[in-house]
Amino acid sequence: MNVELLQYTPEPEKAVALAARLCYSPSSIGALRERLESADIESFLDKIMSLGHHSVLEHASFTFGIEGISRVTTHQLVRHRIASFSQQSQRYVSHKEEFTSIMPDTIAENIEARQIFAFMSETVHKAYAQLVDLGIPPEDARYILPNATETKIIMTMNARELLHFFALRCCQRAQWEIREMSVEMLRLVKKVAPVIFREAGPGCVGGPCPEGQFCCGQTQEIRDYFRDLE
Repeated sequence: MNVELLQYTPEPEKAVALAARLCYSPSSIGALRERLESADIESFLDKIMSLGHHSVLEHASFTFGIEGISRVTTHQLVRHRIASFSQQSQRYVSHKEEFTSIMPDTIAENIEARQIFAFMSETVHKAYAQLVDLGIPPEDARYILPNATETKIIMTMNARELLHFFALRCCQRAQWEIREMSVEMLRLVKKVAPVIFREAGPGCVGGPCPEGQFCCGQTQEIRDYFRDLE
């Protein structure tokens, strides 16, 4: 898996702080920009986030390039509707010459399971290639491709939606692949917007575990991990 932060709103925390300050000030935008110092940005962001004034976070957006993930994960990913997605097409990109599958560790660590997985992947690959050779369009041959098929996607989310995304997908109860991806995404955005994402992570980082009876029982360890994430 490879996750890269391709681009983001320049000075994202300054953009958010300026938007928030505008809501409470009679001054012009130009005057507010001139008076906005680095120290003011951090303290003001801490204040508005503690007050739950999260709409201003939507002024900062982040674009990720993600490779080496399965369609299992992208099927989950696109459920987050407040985002933009561009995924490698199985309609226009043929897998005849190369068919890469994502194998979960639980399968890779079991010799018999790994053999079954490899056999099925090879069988599907051959069947796909045969269909294409018979003149079947890739857009129809793809119907036999499994969820394990490797894919690539570019995704853009604003900071508010990212906080919600991390709360759900960094959780221990999230599926392993999307959890690994979201943790890496969080690691990247904390470098460019450390104040906004200071308390980001699964729901238990900033409060009680939201999973109730399904809690993993590792709340303190999880909090320590995400607060030290770099």
